Amino acid sequence: MSGMLYGGDEIGALVFDPGHHSLRVGYAQEDTPKAEIPAVVGVAPDDTPKIEPETKPDDSNVSSTAPAWKYYIDTTFLHTPRPSMELHSYMKDGMIENWDLFEKIVDYSYDKIIQSESQYHPVLFSECPWNLRHKREKLTEIMFEKYKVPAFFLVKNAALAAFANGRATALVIDSGATHTSAVPVLDGYVITNAVVKSPLGGDYLILKAREMLEHIGIDLTPAALIASKDVVRDKDKPKYMKKKLSFQPTNSWMAYMIKKTVQDFQQNVIQVSESPFDERIAAGFPTIQHEFPTGYRQDFGPERFKLAEVLFDHAMLGAGHIAATSAGMCDVDIRPALYSSVVLTGGNSLVQGFSDRLSRDLSSRTPGSLRLKMIAANGTVERRFGSWVGGSILASIGTFQQMWMSMQEYQEAGKAQIDRKCP
Repeated sequence: MSGMLYGGDEIGALVFDPGHHSLRVGYAQEDTPKAEIPAVVGVAPDDTPKIEPETKPDDSNVSSTAPAWKYYIDTTFLHTPRPSMELHSYMKDGMIENWDLFEKIVDYSYDKIIQSESQYHPVLFSECPWNLRHKREKLTEIMFEKYKVPAFFLVKNAALAAFANGRATALVIDSGATHTSAVPVLDGYVITNAVVKSPLGGDYLILKAREMLEHIGIDLTPAALIASKDVVRDKDKPKYMKKKLSFQPTNSWMAYMIKKTVQDFQQNVIQVSESPFDERIAAGFPTIQHEFPTGYRQDFGPERFKLAEVLFDHAMLGAGHIAATSAGMCDVDIRPALYSSVVLTGGNSLVQGFSDRLSRDLSSRTPGSLRLKMIAANGTVERRFGSWVGGSILASIGTFQQMWMSMQEYQEAGKAQIDRKCP
């Protein structure tokens, strides 16, 4: 068993990259993940009639009274309103929190996306740099015990993002949905005591954008609830028909769909200005028109830049500040290497102008003797799925093949082995 080559052409290793916005999954050696699954699961009571015979009343009546739940996974199912469907995320603070829901997503990945048995594929998982030991062991145990994977490996997502950009040593700035972190990576290993993170990410930006849109009175009814709409002139009141539902969608579903509507607005309209926000300068830029699902259209000008400013104007939490702080916590000898390869990754970094502004903020904080070089992949795929792409590269390298933790090692030494195998 131990002599088996996992990375050969016959056996494709799988790469899983869980995040707060979505889980990316696919085969190693490929350029992009096979699927991106939203990191929320819809849970609704299962009211389909039971087929098996009724249990006799004298049996323990646990099974007959326990409510059965139905789980809805992936965009198509989540975007359809259903009676009493609540949406739950299985992630918290960058780590997996709800293991039952997480297993549902992994089951879905194997059944619908990979469409192959789990025992045939070694699995590489990414994890956040501050992942806790018991969570790493739990994941190891689930993969070997439940999914019977032949081999398993855990890598810090920042190290993978550095690999994806061709660097073994880098300062990785990862701006995702719930937080932005600065993580120094030295020779492929994360310097954990110099990791700095701030709670400003894509979700915070969406929250601010939603507050602004609601403040100016824009109707954010999501597309899933609209049956038909008419074309109207700019700023005219929207004319649309709502779908007739026999039930009221749950608050968690409405919040998720409105967030998606605002996210669409954010991706289309919001832009980071190169220098700190100035109303006069921003007014000189062309406006951008956005049409909401209701058919309402409006031009947006300076507010596009004002919104994005929330990611940078915090003295302590701005991306430039946490990057400089993180580098400052590292040894003097390695700072030049970190500053000369600052890697930007994460979906939030795709906000227009983000990398230029970060580069400017960081250069004003870089010691004069050091050379600053920002590395931000041009393609959206490389930027959004940076750590997945790194995992895909790593799992297909020949020299990596002897590093897997095999099923045999797991059976001999148990789950605690993961800390030694995957530092």
